[in-house]
Amino acid sequence: MRITVKRQRDTSATPYWQSFECDSSPEMTVSALLDRLNYTDDLYDVDGNAAPRIRWDCSCLQKMCGACAMIINGVPGLACATFLRDIKGDRLTLEPLSKFPVVADLIVDRSVIERGLLQAEAYLGRYRGLPEKDFPQLYSVAKCLKCGLCLEICPNYTGGDNFFGALFANEMYLLALQSADRRKELKKEYSSHFASGCSRALSCVNVCPAGIDTLASMAEMSRLKTGRRPADPAEQ
Repeated sequence: MRITVKRQRDTSATPYWQSFECDSSPEMTVSALLDRLNYTDDLYDVDGNAAPRIRWDCSCLQKMCGACAMIINGVPGLACATFLRDIKGDRLTLEPLSKFPVVADLIVDRSVIERGLLQAEAYLGRYRGLPEKDFPQLYSVAKCLKCGLCLEICPNYTGGDNFFGALFANEMYLLALQSADRRKELKKEYSSHFASGCSRALSCVNVCPAGIDTLASMAEMSRLKTGRRPADPAEQ
């Protein structure tokens, strides 16, 4: 298989493309293929030039950390969860996420996610119990990896301070439903940093590796915002 990688030595360097040839199996993931490339004795590109190891990030390799998020053949995805059998043809193009600063090669700095949550003071206040009907969506939202794939594919997210994207909507849902004393502030932050900027393209739902139903979170936050969510028995 031919692998073409968008490379960048560091944050200030000019990016460039470099192609490699590597034996592969349909049952390999993109992360396994990168490992095979990097662990050869010497790495050479298709033109026979010596090349530095390809820098990319990983931790669990089990779709649980989100560290290996990148653009794979034009589509944002996790390298550990993308199998070669699902890629059409024998060519693979890898790029770093485009909406975050590049650290090196396929590694990006996603600290803007944490800064946004800090700016919105996204923390749990006094905990309140919830009925069982809320458990499935709460459990789903809690699986968010903060990988940034939803932000990469979102047509509204530009990395600024006004729109924080789908993961923010899910985080606000998770906190607002469980906070007995911070609902008002959390709903205000949701309105300021998500509700007014989302065009409901819902591309985030399709790309989410955790399969989170962001639309359900948005609907629930709208009910909270308008006061239409029925009161729980414990609150009546």
